[in-house]
Amino acid sequence: MLSAPAPARSFWFPKLLLAAYLVEFVALGLHPTDRGTWWAENVPIFLLVVALVVLFLRGVRFSNLAYALMSVLLFLHTVGGHYTFEKVPFYWFNNLFGFQRNMYDRVAHFSVGFYAYALIEYTDARQLIRSRFISYLLPLCVIGTVAMSYELIEWVYAELAGGDAGAAFLGSQGDIWDAQKDMLADTSGAVFALILYALFGQRQRAENE
Repeated sequence: MLSAPAPARSFWFPKLLLAAYLVEFVALGLHPTDRGTWWAENVPIFLLVVALVVLFLRGVRFSNLAYALMSVLLFLHTVGGHYTFEKVPFYWFNNLFGFQRNMYDRVAHFSVGFYAYALIEYTDARQLIRSRFISYLLPLCVIGTVAMSYELIEWVYAELAGGDAGAAFLGSQGDIWDAQKDMLADTSGAVFALILYALFGQRQRAENE
């Protein structure tokens, strides 16, 4: 439960995830496909990691499942920044489902929605929202807003950078509906995370109370 201090030994898992991320960040930052794209893709993720660390140090700590879900985006995005999302070797997945385009970026967008789990876990632990409907709706709306905002950022960056760097960061792969599909993937990931919370999170919270 977020509002009650837990024994220090229970926090080894997020520390392990942080160590793994830092190793990945350094290793994949040595010789990226495109250095400009690497910076553009990794700076937001690194700032997100810093924010999670600051929250942790200030006593805002989540469950191991929440940290595991949040780490998926960190690891996937760091790989995408190394190769550029369009060029990540993801052939086994694309061939398995018969996709003509590289779907690695769509899977990464799906993982953005996993942050909905931590959001509802936070509001529930502090009893900030009384309505169960609103408590589930809020994380979904937050993820949707973040998804839309990031697509706008991608568009602006692609316009300013231009050329191959702009196209690599945008990652549309010629699909005119790429932004809308990415946002759908984000919100679908949020729905998945909220279902997980309904199945496991509430029960764990009840056991801790």
